[in-house]
Amino acid sequence: MQKRILILGLVLLTGVIALACAANTQAQRGEGWTKTPAHVATSDFKISGPYTHKNLTVFLIHGDNKTNGKTPLTLQEAMVQKKIVVHETSNVNELSIENKSDDEVFVQSGDIVKGGKQDRVLALDMIVPPRSGRIPIDSFCVEHGRWQQRGGEAAAAFGSSDQMLNHKDLKIAAKSAKSQNQVWDKVAESQAKLSKNVAVAASPAAGSGGGYGRGGAGVAETVNVTSSVSRSSLQLTLENKQVKDTSGEYIKALAAIVAGKNDVIGYAFAINGQINSADVYSSHALFAKLWAKMLKASAIEAIAEFDKSDKAAVVTADAIKTFMAEAETGKAESREMSPRMTVVKSESEQNLFFETRDRKRGEEWLHRSYLKK
Repeated sequence: MQKRILILGLVLLTGVIALACAANTQAQRGEGWTKTPAHVATSDFKISGPYTHKNLTVFLIHGDNKTNGKTPLTLQEAMVQKKIVVHETSNVNELSIENKSDDEVFVQSGDIVKGGKQDRVLALDMIVPPRSGRIPIDSFCVEHGRWQQRGGEAAAAFGSSDQMLNHKDLKIAAKSAKSQNQVWDKVAESQAKLSKNVAVAASPAAGSGGGYGRGGAGVAETVNVTSSVSRSSLQLTLENKQVKDTSGEYIKALAAIVAGKNDVIGYAFAINGQINSADVYSSHALFAKLWAKMLKASAIEAIAEFDKSDKAAVVTADAIKTFMAEAETGKAESREMSPRMTVVKSESEQNLFFETRDRKRGEEWLHRSYLKK
């Protein structure tokens, strides 16, 4: 009898340990939300603007630095400097990332990495510590069909990360729905919209400053912005010359609005008079590193959504603040995305809010993302 009890006890103990290990693995890989109240304070932010070019309206978010010390490298910086390697794993939805430097590296959800067997988008915010070794990171394919080396690119690793997801629907598919099929569908939709609107948005008749209008006579309404090298590649679409030239007009008009404003820690934007999204960072230094890349993504989304109507609603700074405050009040849940990072998600009928927290810094928030559904 005692022997049976001992055996039963060992079986139960083994089961408990197995469940605990599984739970820990799920927590580290972000599989499972737990209820968590979000500690947020939008009231601490000041909103300035609007700053408008054609159908894109930008607001700047001012606030105090929440983190001090050395600012981490961005993924784009680290890859240019050969300090980090994103490895192909032959798993569409998981890559591995390896920091070979003595610097911390910030990966932002929505960063696209080019190369490997397929271009991917990284699904998580992450701080990659110095000398990290290979760390798994969730990803989604943003190039449907290719599964081999492309041209002279390396198949075993990725070569650059100079683009981001260029549409809020893509961000929602990757960050919230976490659906590969939805990501593929939204990539195709984005490519189709850019093909339809890029020439019209580039037209001088489209307007500038406070308004925008109809494309001029003779303007081609459809331009194929996909690449003959890989039709399905979002990365190569974003590299299309007409997309780059047209988005460059937006960037030229808006890039300097942050100049000399050392308290800017984020921005929000509206397209066609409709609030779209906002991103806020824990320091001005981190925001400044990401501003050009984020503005480019917003400009490309504005091109994709270009509306030839003559009128658009006026968006105010107060409306932006209300949107951000309402986004924070949804039902809050959290995930441990890695041994260091926690993500809090709040969702309501109209909005999504994500807050990335760094447990190394006492759960201080690092990045906040607000999305209008």
